[in-house]
Amino acid sequence: MKSLYKWSVTEYHQMIDTGLLEGKPVELLEGEIIEMSPEEPLHTSTNYSVAEYLRNLLRGKAIIREAHPITLDNSEPEPDIAIVTSPYTNYLTHHPYPQNIYWLIEVSNRTLKRDLEEKKITYARNGIREYWVIDLPHKKLWVLNQLKGVQYQNCSELTKVIIYPLAFPEIAIEIRKLLIV
Repeated sequence: MKSLYKWSVTEYHQMIDTGLLEGKPVELLEGEIIEMSPEEPLHTSTNYSVAEYLRNLLRGKAIIREAHPITLDNSEPEPDIAIVTSPYTNYLTHHPYPQNIYWLIEVSNRTLKRDLEEKKITYARNGIREYWVIDLPHKKLWVLNQLKGVQYQNCSELTKVIIYPLAFPEIAIEIRKLLIV
């Protein structure tokens, strides 16, 4: 069911400040307050494993944020992993904006359709250069990049190779370490 009213990021922050959303697992996506799916153990374990792997690879180069908000034009999603610019003190008064984001990762099980359709549109429109979706049911990584205008031109399915993120082309990331198989 779609909202009859589209919320702005400012209005969403006001609701948070008043405590109205306290304890509610929600995020703002395209002006709608969306309930987030509960995490299953495999999702949680994958998220932890991938975040730790990336922290080791990117130490001193980037900050790895897990399930924390980012602020976009009309959305404030909480991607499973956001690789953002350092230092962490950049985010004492605001969440990362698109210009602070190297790339985003969603760990997906039951939310695969939303992650590959709705979130893809939101992230591309906001200029997120690279977006990865770890597809747990199919044991593959979806890589979306080559942003042209407000769309990703490339959407690749990977299972057993090394990938070099756009932001850090010197860093080799093993796909098998992102997929718990």
